[in-house]
Amino acid sequence: MTDPLRIDAVLDDAARRLESVSDSARLDAELLLARAIDMPRSYLFAHPEDVLDELAAGRFEQALGRRLDGEPMAYITGSREFWSLDLMVTPATLVPRPETELLVDLALREIPRGADWQVLDLGTGSGAIALAIARERSLCRLTVTDISADALAVAEQNARQLEIPDVEFLTGDWTEPVAGRTFNVIVSNPPYVRAGDTALDALRREPQAALVAGDDGLDAIRILARDCGSLLARKGVLLIEHGAEQQDVVGSLLHEHDWSGITCHKDYGGLPRVTVARRD
Repeated sequence: MTDPLRIDAVLDDAARRLESVSDSARLDAELLLARAIDMPRSYLFAHPEDVLDELAAGRFEQALGRRLDGEPMAYITGSREFWSLDLMVTPATLVPRPETELLVDLALREIPRGADWQVLDLGTGSGAIALAIARERSLCRLTVTDISADALAVAEQNARQLEIPDVEFLTGDWTEPVAGRTFNVIVSNPPYVRAGDTALDALRREPQAALVAGDDGLDAIRILARDCGSLLARKGVLLIEHGAEQQDVVGSLLHEHDWSGITCHKDYGGLPRVTVARRD
């Protein structure tokens, strides 16, 4: 690291080092340094001439090393913004992605304002989807499941921190914890990456069970297509996030299990991302 340890010099050096691992190297450096000195990011711009003390420099270098090793920023900082919610994330959960906000948007279009519906989120992870829906539709009762008790604990903590009540947390495999119950809307962002996909190389720090779904990436979606129909009220709606290249096969799987009104929606990058299906 450059000497003396002025904020501007430290940031310049860190941004250069991060260019090989991050598409937002300068922003990453700023966020990590602001955290290391326990000040808002704006402080860095207002006081570029300040010199780091030894403890702050050590904290920053440790965090920078983690990022250089490929660890997601959200795991280093412990949080990620999603739908304007500040969510705690840990290595037990996936880092919420911006494209998943489409799933929330589409679900909210289905749920009338003032509705006191039952909504189910399968494989909730950090709780991002369910908590965003709960924040926007406060009269709805949200139930979430996840096979990972550690992930479910993160979701529960997020609900407490955001002061979102009336969310039920159930540990178990997909629909098993809610067998025999009835919901108006079911949402899910299941694992959908093929085993051995080279895309996994960049995701090695995230929980693989939340990413990988068999040789073709469709194992979890097959379960949802098969089992969710029995959980939905008449005119109920299922919304599933999937890979951009899976639009046709997801539609076919849903058709095989007698779903109707099957429609795929593109994300904000123009890629097929969420399929909606209905129960007559």
